[in-house]
Amino acid sequence: MAGKIKVHSLTGRITSKLVYEAWRAVRRNRGAAGIDKVSIQMFEKNLDQNLDRLMRELKERTFQPLPARRVYIPKDAKRTKFRPLGIPAVRDRIAQEVLRRLLEPIFEAKFHDDSYGFRPKRSCHQAVERVLELHRQGYQWVLDADIKGFFDNLSHKALMRELSDVVADGNILQLVEKFLKAGVMEGGKLRPTRVGTPQGGVASPLLANIALNVLDWYLHEHGFRFVRYADDFVVLCRGEGEAKEVLALIEPLLRDRLGLTLSPEKTTITRFRDGFSFLGFEITSWSVKMRAKSVENFKTKVRQITRRSHNLDADVIEKLNRVIRGTANYFATPWSNCGDMYRSLDRWIRMRLRSMKFKRKSKVDNTRLRLKHFRNMGLLHLTDLRPSGVT
Repeated sequence: MAGKIKVHSLTGRITSKLVYEAWRAVRRNRGAAGIDKVSIQMFEKNLDQNLDRLMRELKERTFQPLPARRVYIPKDAKRTKFRPLGIPAVRDRIAQEVLRRLLEPIFEAKFHDDSYGFRPKRSCHQAVERVLELHRQGYQWVLDADIKGFFDNLSHKALMRELSDVVADGNILQLVEKFLKAGVMEGGKLRPTRVGTPQGGVASPLLANIALNVLDWYLHEHGFRFVRYADDFVVLCRGEGEAKEVLALIEPLLRDRLGLTLSPEKTTITRFRDGFSFLGFEITSWSVKMRAKSVENFKTKVRQITRRSHNLDADVIEKLNRVIRGTANYFATPWSNCGDMYRSLDRWIRMRLRSMKFKRKSKVDNTRLRLKHFRNMGLLHLTDLRPSGVT
């Protein structure tokens, strides 16, 4: 757009201090080795030389990323569906972190206020709170949108267009493009990446926000209210007709501008009172609860830890407590209604532990292993981890 001020000379901001801080962030996040089999510990053995070489390559346009190592992680606790991840080499993760630290402050100022995913001082809980706030303002209908394979299908050309609209440093743009086109190694074969940004890359969440910022401001300019967390977003409307209008508007925008489509099966228009899922919660006009899939994922994790063929010991309690604490921290909020579900799950967990202890499922064992015994063992309870006053 004519008159836009672009950012120049970002390459000059690549200093030894910035590269070292990027290294510290990568080390803190740990992670496996890439296709070069160089672990974080191995990289650290010659740290100064490795970082100096990396900095020179980044500044002198000689840096060439390696293909990411393809792995698959389960999308659900039952391991019925899997999500592809690309694990970059350690040196590439550091380079991506350098890029992220250079680009994030620039684009943060340009992102819409109703975008919450992977941004500083923003969270899933704030996104849900914003949805509830808009409902209180009278928005009674919801377009619950699902972008089909966002990270796998995002157009490189579209992303580079959005980047180059703001950044004028050719070296930085070239580095981003190199990462996008680096490919993935799977089963010993190099697979090119002509579209998409690999999940697992340090910079991928930022690039996703840069791409979808187009959608955010498009909705804003047309007067629609929305909440987006990465590629998961809902549009809040005052009527069904308005929701249908939004849907008709955003489908061609996503297709023509970003090379993306909405999933027909997962994109729905619904009344707020009838409920919809967002960020692991089931939200209605009256309550915010764990959605059924979240409950089942939690139960599957507990089942894996409490198999009857194993012995009940301190290690089992420790593993269980990690799962229980993580679930409670996420779902027990001042605005959620999880008391009944938590009480039910606590009873179910104790049943699993009794079955593990006595190698059978029997109500008789309730008196043989009472609640106080579990407390003495250090078992956490979901109901105890709720904020005070939460139902």
